[in-house]
Amino acid sequence: MPKHGKKYNAAAAQTSEVARSAEDAVALVKKIAPAKFDETVELHVSTGADPRHAEQQIREVAPLPHGTGKVTRVMVFAEGEAARAAKAAGADYIADDDIIKKIEDGWTDFEVAIATPDQMGKIGRLGRFLGRKGLMPNPRTGTVVQPDDVASAIEEMKKGRTEIRMDRDAIIHARVGKVSFSEEQLLENLESVVGTIVRAKPSGVKGQLIRSATLTSTMGPAVKLFIDESGGASDQR
Repeated sequence: MPKHGKKYNAAAAQTSEVARSAEDAVALVKKIAPAKFDETVELHVSTGADPRHAEQQIREVAPLPHGTGKVTRVMVFAEGEAARAAKAAGADYIADDDIIKKIEDGWTDFEVAIATPDQMGKIGRLGRFLGRKGLMPNPRTGTVVQPDDVASAIEEMKKGRTEIRMDRDAIIHARVGKVSFSEEQLLENLESVVGTIVRAKPSGVKGQLIRSATLTSTMGPAVKLFIDESGGASDQR
């Protein structure tokens, strides 16, 4: 077990085994974040799903009303009018042969890739480069869109969103914001993420989807969070 420093141990001493309301958890995470840099606030949810079954996998995208706290660079795979609309809407990159070659050489200096359906066949060979970094356009994450919807998709990506994906241990990890955000901003982002998870409950999962949840900063200790599946993150009853 790794040893922690004095700051971490002092922060951990302020936590407990009692699950807290969203308001209390957010306030405590902000208070005890030990690093000097602006740490990311993360939600970790242990679920009762079985990721070995495809129908119990959870992969969704939650909008963040106050963004992620970082600039989102958007790559767009489109041609013709859709490409022109993407450029006008603020896309950082419009894929061409040179950019595709750069991606094949390992370049991925962007956070989101959007594609129109007609481009998916052309970029299929990029799957092994984009897929391992979670950047391959996918209809389920709202990144494969019709040409007329390219501009609105870019606007949504620029506002901020977080991908919700279950790992092999049936745990969901999602970014909620930054420690520098106000408590109100973090709470609204958290509510959006929790609501998305609750609504995404697979039909094959019987009983409660959420077994436990914690909120933490990048370098800080976990703070137990109570989530009421009927109403999102709230006070424990």
